Amino acid sequence: MAVPKRRKSRSQRDKRRANHDKVTAPNFIPCPKCGEMTLPHRVCGACGHYKGRKVVDQGGEAQA
Repeated sequence: MAVPKRRKSRSQRDKRRANHDKVTAPNFIPCPKCGEMTLPHRVCGACGHYKGRKVVDQGGEAQA
């Protein structure tokens, strides 16, 4: 198993951890059917359409 020969300094450790919690916010796009802002590649929560067709009913259940 690989074991470090020397102890990492606090600054080196903190530099490594500096980018650990950086998360980018998701991009929102308008739904082509209703114009509601939604996540890309997801069913619109307002109208239930995806790629130009109805996928989810108003009850929220997916069609088979």
